[in-house]
Amino acid sequence: MDYQSSVRYLLSLGRELAAPTQAAAAKFGLENISLLSERLGRPDRAYPSAHIAGTNGKGSTAAFLESILRCAGFRTGLNTSPHLERINERMRVNGEAISDEAFAKTFTRIQALNEELLAAGKLRAHPTYFECVTAMAFEYFARERAEFGVFEVGLGGRLDATNILTPVISVITRVDFDHENFLGHSLEEIAGEKAGIIKRGVPVVVAEQRPEALAVIRERAEKLGSLVIDVSEMFELGTVETSRGTSRAVTVEKDSGWNSEIAPQLPGRYQIQNALNAVGAARWLQKRGYRISDSAITEGIANAEWPGRLEKMQSRPDVYLDGAHNPSAARELAAFWKENFGGRKVRLVFGALRDKAVDEIAGILFPLAEEVILTQPQTTRAISVAQLAEITAHHATKWKIVPEPEAALEYALERTAAEDAVFVAGSLYLVGQLRHHWKNRAQVAAR
Repeated sequence: MDYQSSVRYLLSLGRELAAPTQAAAAKFGLENISLLSERLGRPDRAYPSAHIAGTNGKGSTAAFLESILRCAGFRTGLNTSPHLERINERMRVNGEAISDEAFAKTFTRIQALNEELLAAGKLRAHPTYFECVTAMAFEYFARERAEFGVFEVGLGGRLDATNILTPVISVITRVDFDHENFLGHSLEEIAGEKAGIIKRGVPVVVAEQRPEALAVIRERAEKLGSLVIDVSEMFELGTVETSRGTSRAVTVEKDSGWNSEIAPQLPGRYQIQNALNAVGAARWLQKRGYRISDSAITEGIANAEWPGRLEKMQSRPDVYLDGAHNPSAARELAAFWKENFGGRKVRLVFGALRDKAVDEIAGILFPLAEEVILTQPQTTRAISVAQLAEITAHHATKWKIVPEPEAALEYALERTAAEDAVFVAGSLYLVGQLRHHWKNRAQVAAR
């Protein structure tokens, strides 16, 4: 298949969920991805890997850790989800997204094996979109001779297709409420799904957690004889300094006195925590003989990029794109506003998916905005703009419906003074769509 045919086929497999429904999960579990990987020759075992789960921050943590490893001289593979603009973003080697040609070649191989396994009766159903893309990442990294792979869990952990990995280090970022219909309606249940990535004897780096989530993670780790590396116990932070939205802090490792200045270029104080998750993993690897210098850790944190998360697109007025698709992320965005935009007016372009806690998110963000522009990202999973208004508009002082996201952004820009700001939030689908629009807009303006 060529590139376009490969993408169309993947999309024809249905919803891009990283895990099956509970009913399907009970039937299939990790059977499909295990069979497919075995037929490929277990490419996921061709390189050491890190496996990262959590509710928020897992993508940023993956980006930080990959950046550290690349600065240390490793040829890296980075597998993340979802993508913002193009599916190729999900598979990167040394920071470069897979080419269209390599994507088509890799998918063609995967699909031929799918058909072979289906014809032999070994697969009970065609692998899902996410299973196929995960298998592609395993295979592509092996073929490209990656020396270390960093894999972000798509959804949950226990039943996620990436969970056939046996990594050398696991990471669990902050656990909070999201995807309750798939992961459970209590923090303990959700933590149990995330803790499902812990493998026997494999150490797990754990971000600062609520006590009930931490207890579940520790219990799972103890059963499997896995060392828990608690970041909140491992490091002592000096004063966190904030300048123009970015933060820096001197961090000291308590047991050794090792210290470093953590200065991510990614905006938001919470990125200090995500950076520390990656530093915790890197320090463990360093102590186990991996060739990671102290300067690689510092440079890797400073150089890491992670688009669509408090990503600043321009100044005067400031324009930011941020997924903020669950209450925990919304609270971080609200804190960013209060810290950096006090006394300035913020217009919020907001759209969301049907399975999100939109009323709770709106209750956190809408009262802080000068005006909320409600819109609808271009995906079948989006909540209709009419229903969104019905559920959330009462939280806003002023609001307007503009169904097309591109028009919603232009409306906000036209009404925002140079000293004020426009934020796009609520869905990474919305962020990806408007990020693409912004690039096209800039190209037109440059002509």
